[in-house]
Amino acid sequence: MINLMVVLRCCFGKQAKQLISHSAWKYSIQVGHRMSTSPHPVAAVCQVTATPDKEANYSACRQLVEGAKESGACMVFLPEAFDYIGSSREETLSLSESLTGDTISRYTQLARKLKVWLSLGGFHERGHEWETDRRIFNSHIIINDQGSVVSVYRKSHLFDVELPGRGVSLKESAFTIPGPCLMPPVQTPIGKLGLGTCYDLRFPELSLALQRQGAEILTYPSAFTVATGAAHWEVLLRARAIESQCFVLAAAQVGRHHEKRSSYGHALAVDPWGAVMGDCGGENVGVTLVEIDLEKLRETRRNMPVQQHRRDTAFYYSLEQT
Repeated sequence: MINLMVVLRCCFGKQAKQLISHSAWKYSIQVGHRMSTSPHPVAAVCQVTATPDKEANYSACRQLVEGAKESGACMVFLPEAFDYIGSSREETLSLSESLTGDTISRYTQLARKLKVWLSLGGFHERGHEWETDRRIFNSHIIINDQGSVVSVYRKSHLFDVELPGRGVSLKESAFTIPGPCLMPPVQTPIGKLGLGTCYDLRFPELSLALQRQGAEILTYPSAFTVATGAAHWEVLLRARAIESQCFVLAAAQVGRHHEKRSSYGHALAVDPWGAVMGDCGGENVGVTLVEIDLEKLRETRRNMPVQQHRRDTAFYYSLEQT
């Protein structure tokens, strides 16, 4: 068993309190004032340490979801690779499932039982041609509080990066199929949700496209490497929030998954002004609970009407035409 402290930071307006600690995944939540008394909906942004052990991963995520729901959250966000992180290409592929497999079935049952919405930030979904090409999608799945899958976004930008001297060498395209398209923002209890995943964060075109379609909240569930996370994670999330004037929620993987891979952590929530509302830190499994006040979004857009000032698409491509 692993001994570790889980920190649940409850960000209520400007207040932040450390609420729980536990050893070996089991904990009880003690809340000074319950988030369910808030006039605004509450989102729970989770941080986990997935391994190749799917059963242990589900148990850990389930406890976080249950704790978040008990503390007043109506929607819970899990990170990319919440189901597992394999130690090799072969293991990653062998552990994958279809959307109708046991893993998603268990999460739909959990959502229905707790009456909570779930964002499953990156599921290893077997591709449509699995029997012939043995590749998968990295699928961000939204499940409503009735246990129904209401949207599936398949990650479109794949992380093929070599950083000599920084210990980063990953080629996601070796086993992953890029998603064919964006998905329309989803209406949820916390607002209209635009779906991205991890490396998509580096492409502002995606966030602006979702914002134009009505997104009020952008999601980037991730498993950032330690090197890229330390350099770019927070600044990119805050930039996406500022330019789109959206809330940004980014669940994260943290710590050592196996001998070959570790993740940066710092699951983050950012408001439309670019201020950090919650941060799970870089060491422990945990949850940050944040209020989603859409009036703050409307006020930000009203006071600085960036989208009204934006020129048409042709203007930004005019240099290429000369």
